[in-house]
Amino acid sequence: MTFADLGLSKEILQALEQKGYGYPTRIQAEAIPPFMQWKDVIAKAPTGTGKTFAFGIPMLEHIDPESEDLQGLILAPTRELAIQICDELKGLAAFNKNIRVAVVYGGAKIEQQIKQLSKHPQIVVATPGRLMDHYNRKTLRLDKVQTVVLDEADRMLDMGFFDDVTKIIERVKNRKNLGLFSATISQEVMTVSWMYQRDEVEITVPADTDNRPDITQYSITCPPLEKVDMAIRLIRTLGLERTIIFCNTKVMCQRLSDDLRRFGLQADCIHGDIAQQKREKTMRTFKEGKLLVLIATDVASRGIDVDDVDCVINYDVPEENEYYIHRIGRTGRAKRHGVSYTLLTSIAESVRMNDIERATRGQAARLRYENGVLLEVE
Repeated sequence: MTFADLGLSKEILQALEQKGYGYPTRIQAEAIPPFMQWKDVIAKAPTGTGKTFAFGIPMLEHIDPESEDLQGLILAPTRELAIQICDELKGLAAFNKNIRVAVVYGGAKIEQQIKQLSKHPQIVVATPGRLMDHYNRKTLRLDKVQTVVLDEADRMLDMGFFDDVTKIIERVKNRKNLGLFSATISQEVMTVSWMYQRDEVEITVPADTDNRPDITQYSITCPPLEKVDMAIRLIRTLGLERTIIFCNTKVMCQRLSDDLRRFGLQADCIHGDIAQQKREKTMRTFKEGKLLVLIATDVASRGIDVDDVDCVINYDVPEENEYYIHRIGRTGRAKRHGVSYTLLTSIAESVRMNDIERATRGQAARLRYENGVLLEVE
């Protein structure tokens, strides 16, 4: 099946062709047709399978570009993801000159966002708290919104946005359809579906061999004091050009970023304590290939969507199994091969890694460093 088989407009097909997309992924092929028919959709699909296009394409197709009303609303759990979705929709709307997309999120000056909203965007991408802020200030109206989408619904509801999200949905009086897109279907997602969806189309895309990212996983045991050296060694000996390193805390992110720069590597970090403008600039530099290493915490990393990340390094073993999947899923995207390394510095971390492997049904080959060479442990 091609995108043309889905009955899309020539403008959208042109934009897809320009981006080099000829064939829809499974989630896109299954979600676009019911969405185009204004049906409610609840979709579970692994990270990196193309969920943004699955709801973004039909939303754009439904927009009346001659109207100045807000017609489509997308809620995202983090500002990084909101910005990412906005950028993708703008790319898809490249040949629809009259369609305007705006993004609003917390942690940024509200005045600039009010200016954006005064230009009457037909689609708004938002984090729930900031959207409620704008609604209460009457800087946007929800009475003409036809489609509402919750992206990464599980994460958003886990983060405590349940009340905001339900308030927003209830204020969209003339809603025609509601989309819930998620990597997992939690109890909260089911509750929102039960409360607000009618005759919903359920789509499940399993992490099978067709869409499972092609990622070779390794773990390396090393002494705690050699972790920085090991990370540098991996980047240099493997000739990595675009690497994401994950740490569990903001403090470790900052410290590692400073350490790598001291050793002459182009590195920068994103975490919750860094000003939004600086985070956006860092992400832009990384996407443009001008930054060798991006260091991130799990929360800040939501929405990192760069297709050609060579490698992911887990500097700290993640605290949640799901974090591990999200982390390594930043490489091996768009049918490319990816590789991940997890650094283990204690028996407790080795045990934790075993748990992750069992839960994710993955296998990380064990490596050790000897005489300047990485060797596989039998």
